[in-house]
Amino acid sequence: MLIKSYTQEIASRQEFEMIKITDKVREAVADSGIKNGVVFVISMHTTTAIMINENLPCVEKDIEMTLERLIPTDYPYVHTHMLPSYGTCSGNAPGHLKSMLCGNHCVLPVTDGKMAGGKAQDIYFVEFDGLKIRKYTIQIMGE
Repeated sequence: MLIKSYTQEIASRQEFEMIKITDKVREAVADSGIKNGVVFVISMHTTTAIMINENLPCVEKDIEMTLERLIPTDYPYVHTHMLPSYGTCSGNAPGHLKSMLCGNHCVLPVTDGKMAGGKAQDIYFVEFDGLKIRKYTIQIMGE
């Protein structure tokens, strides 16, 4: 069994942003030389998510509005106090909760050297606490 890992850096430009990374994942799968197996895409942060959905602006907006309804920005969260370990105040409780709800990874099959997925499926790196430089890992396992 072969295992190939790639760490990607990504810069978010908004507090909430859905950034399509499907092509980067496809490139990593092709570069890996692995013909059959699985590809994992994993966020390295607690206020971001990895999500699979359809690449339509209306769907992206519906996702954003639904998450805001479920986890409103202006709720009186407990995670809004001084964090001595960071030397700053926190205010990103909604980002942590949205990340928890959406998940930090996805897994797709690799068949004949290509990432398999539905025609309308795209992979997103989702930022809930932007403007930041972030990282995610693409790991391909197989033969």
